[in-house]
Amino acid sequence: MTTKISICMGSSCFARGNAINLKTIEEYIAKNNLEAEIELGGIRCGGQCSEGPNIAINDVIYHEVDQGSLIDILDKHFKGEK
Repeated sequence: MTTKISICMGSSCFARGNAINLKTIEEYIAKNNLEAEIELGGIRCGGQCSEGPNIAINDVIYHEVDQGSLIDILDKHFKGEK
């Protein structure tokens, strides 16, 4: 089953960290050989700018995502870590 990761590409989220988060996700996917398991894409602003940067994984929205929390979120989804 493919996991869908959606990154808010709105100017606020992108400027507040999703530019870095995108690169981190791409590196994580490559490092863990997950290319066949993940559909990575951008989404338009969802109107939750004050809570950004925002990322969704299979329609679960994560707010205020930074590089540290992003790795934890990805590990939780792909390695089963809590």
